[in-house]
Amino acid sequence: VYSVDLNETASFSLNENVSNSQTLPKSWASYIQGITRTLNLAGLHFGGANLAISSDVPIGAGLSSSAALEISVGFALAEMAGREVSLLDLARAAQQAEQIFVGTNSGLMDQLTAALAEENHAMLIDCRSLEVTQIPMRLPTTAIVICDTRVKHALVNSAYNERRLECERAVELLREKKRNIRALRDLEMADLNVVEDLPEPERRRAHHVVTENERTLQAAKALRVNDAAKLGKLMVQSHESLRDGFEVSCRELDLMFELALSQEGVSGARMMGGGFGGCTINLVEREKVETFAADMTVGYQLATGLVPLINVVQAGGGVNELLVE
Repeated sequence: VYSVDLNETASFSLNENVSNSQTLPKSWASYIQGITRTLNLAGLHFGGANLAISSDVPIGAGLSSSAALEISVGFALAEMAGREVSLLDLARAAQQAEQIFVGTNSGLMDQLTAALAEENHAMLIDCRSLEVTQIPMRLPTTAIVICDTRVKHALVNSAYNERRLECERAVELLREKKRNIRALRDLEMADLNVVEDLPEPERRRAHHVVTENERTLQAAKALRVNDAAKLGKLMVQSHESLRDGFEVSCRELDLMFELALSQEGVSGARMMGGGFGGCTINLVEREKVETFAADMTVGYQLATGLVPLINVVQAGGGVNELLVE
C-alpha cells in the first residue's frame, strides 16, 4: 500500500495470524492492517491487493481522518473481492481495528458517519442501539466554517483512553445509588444531584457526559427547525464543558474558540473531534465569512505564530465508489 500524500510504502500479509499491530509500527498503515484483519475475522475473506491512497482530510486535525481511511479501504477491498458487507458491519470492523491495532478505545461515531452519512444531513446517533436518524441541515444564511489550529492531536498518546476509564469509574461509583445503570448515558439531567456526590475528577467527567447528551438532543431539535442561534448557543456550552469538565482542550483550541466568538456574525463555535488540538467548527453568517476568515487568520497568527487553515464546508455523503472515466 502506497500513501501518495506521505510518499511512504508498507506491506503485510493477509495470512498472518496477528491480534494487534505486531508486524507494523503504529502509523497510517496500522489502520489498514487493522481493517483487513477485522474484516477477515468477521468472515469477509479476500485476496491481496495493491493500494494507492490519497486524501484531502487533514491528518491529526480532529476531522476523523482515521475513520475515513478505515472505511474507504474496507469498502474498496470488499468491492474488489466482489464480497458484500453491510455499511454497519464495516463501521464495526473499523472501530475494532482502531481499538485493537492502534490502541484507541474509540466509540463508533466517526466510523458510522464515514459509512452512513447523507449529503446535507446531520446524523443523530444512538451508540447503544446504533439507531441513526438523518436530520436535514437547512441553514440557508449560515455557513459551517472549520478552523484548523495546526496543532496535531494524537488520541493514542493523549488522555482519551484515560477519560474513558474515568467515566467507567464514575459508573461503578454511581451504581451504589443507581444500581441499574450500565453507562453514563443512562443518567438524565434530573440525576445531576447524584453526580455531584462523586469524587473528582469523576464528578466533572460525568457532569460533562450527562449534559452533553442533553445538548446533543437539543441540537437535533434546533436543526429540525433551522434555528442557527439555538444551535450556536449549544455549541458554545459544549466547548466550555469539554474544556472545563472533560478537560480535553488546549491553549490553541481555546484561543480559536474565543477569537471566533469575538467576531461579528458568529452564532456558535466548538472544538471538533477528541480535542487536544485539531479544529474548531463555527457557525458564521454567510455574508460575514470572508471577513471572519481574514480576522481569524490575523488574530490567531499574532497570538501563536501559526497560520491557521480555514475552510467553508458542507455535509457530504458517506463512502461510495467513484466511477473514473
